[in-house]
Amino acid sequence: MQTALPARHPQTSNLLTLVCFLLFATASCAGPAPATSDLRFEVSFPASAHSQPVTGRVFVMITPDNYPEPRFQVGFWGDSPPFFGADVNQLKPGEIATVDSRTLGYPVRSLSGIPPGDYYVQALLNIYSECRRSDGHTVWVHLDHWEGQQFNGSPGNLYSRVEKIHIDPSRGYDVKLSVSRVIPPVKIPPDTRWVKRIKIQSAILSKFWGQPVFLGAVVLLPKGYDLHPGVRYPVIYEQGHFSLRPPFGFATHEQPVSARSQRLLKSYNIETGYDFSKAWTSDHFPRMIAVTFQHPTPYFDDSYAVNSANNGPYGDAIMKELIPYVETHFRIIRQSYARVLTGGSTGGWESLALQVKHPGFFGGTWTLYPDPVDFEHYQLVNIYSDPNAFFAPGHRWIQVPRPMMRDTNGQVEMTMQQMSQLEAVLGSHGRSGQQFEAWEAVYGPVGADGYPKPLWNKLTGQIDPAVASYMRDHGYDLAYYLQQNWSTLGPELKGKLHIYVGDMDSYYLNLAVYDLQNMLSHTTSPHDAGTFGFGRPEKGHGWEPVNQATLVEWMARYIASHAPAGDNTAAWQYK
Repeated sequence: MQTALPARHPQTSNLLTLVCFLLFATASCAGPAPATSDLRFEVSFPASAHSQPVTGRVFVMITPDNYPEPRFQVGFWGDSPPFFGADVNQLKPGEIATVDSRTLGYPVRSLSGIPPGDYYVQALLNIYSECRRSDGHTVWVHLDHWEGQQFNGSPGNLYSRVEKIHIDPSRGYDVKLSVSRVIPPVKIPPDTRWVKRIKIQSAILSKFWGQPVFLGAVVLLPKGYDLHPGVRYPVIYEQGHFSLRPPFGFATHEQPVSARSQRLLKSYNIETGYDFSKAWTSDHFPRMIAVTFQHPTPYFDDSYAVNSANNGPYGDAIMKELIPYVETHFRIIRQSYARVLTGGSTGGWESLALQVKHPGFFGGTWTLYPDPVDFEHYQLVNIYSDPNAFFAPGHRWIQVPRPMMRDTNGQVEMTMQQMSQLEAVLGSHGRSGQQFEAWEAVYGPVGADGYPKPLWNKLTGQIDPAVASYMRDHGYDLAYYLQQNWSTLGPELKGKLHIYVGDMDSYYLNLAVYDLQNMLSHTTSPHDAGTFGFGRPEKGHGWEPVNQATLVEWMARYIASHAPAGDNTAAWQYK
């Protein structure tokens, strides 16, 4: 899941993680609005910007102001300025792609819904690549260039200069935009004394996709690592959205934080990256290695660290290529008790899934506000029994919209229908790079066209029961998977599951955690392998039981208590 603080970008527990992952985006498909040839944007690109034909998606963004430029303003969950998108197929230099009244938009459905006035407009072209996959399907997708599927900043994508225009739907308009500017490569921060970065080509994933696919990691080293070459250290694998930042937001320089943000951080037990770094580098702090993974897919900024029919064998690649590479190149204790997991939101689901799917490899998980871990609460939707994702069942005379996002007072900020419309605009065939379609790419089957088969229709909300059953029966509903396999998993997971979420999670993720807690409370041999904590009152997405430094100390004590007899834990505990 991605969001802003108490309201959404969920990756892990850090202000930047919580507030940064607002997707800019752009996209579309044909909508139900009536055809009106008088409302039109014509988008083209010169050969000097891209010499070959382009298959991809073109976007037009319309904003009331020009700071930041429109491509960085649109695509937010909730109250985004309007944008529209349409697929292009082998569009040649100089040829025109049209966005008009028939093109679906968000949040307004049609260009005719934009009130008269002065606006700033900009176009962007998201470029797809042809992939001939090893499963026999050929698909066109946006290959990540280490930007984390952020189309507005993806190297090689094209965008136009910003134009100021007057829009009046009653009088019509025809605006021409040239996407003549090329987004440059991502600048990778240099390695430092504390932070090291790796990037490797995955043979497993490259074979599946028929294209070079890369995995990476950011490694945070403990104090004294270079001074004690004979010491090996426990490792924390922190899961979450794609990021170039170090684990736990580690930062050696203080960044200004507003008074309001400071209050929110304190309420949610989140320290700044600079405050965390002061603890990490202090004399009496556990010496551990922390690692974040980088594994963007063609459908999202993160693979969820499992094998899937649409993304390919990312779970195998992480377990058989990335982790062995990290543990070979850094002095890590390569034993189960010394490998622990953590992460929030998307990273929360991943940390739990990795622990559950590899119970003997990892020694424990501290899972924070995870994405749905029981699909009877896929947020508020029960995908197994509800006929429609947009409206609550059981009402005869009225339609009750299903919320998707709320604030900590319960005020609805976005509905399931609105979010689905946003994804429909961002990309066809599951290529929005957004949350619902990311889950479909991870959990769901491949459709006949080679793209992820939707769990529900993005314009009607109608749920496909066959897709829901596939997700459950292939092990992605973690509560169901645990229940079905407890006799073998339970003994290996005893004492390893520690799960925390706020009671007013912004995306209703606490409901599935309640389900999981209830299920585990009825298990035997062993009984109730989970430790649960719930933030109260009114703690939303991003709440943590303690700050990051204290969480690390919790994990260090747990590792030391489970170390084999004779293991020299004093070499890294420093307590």
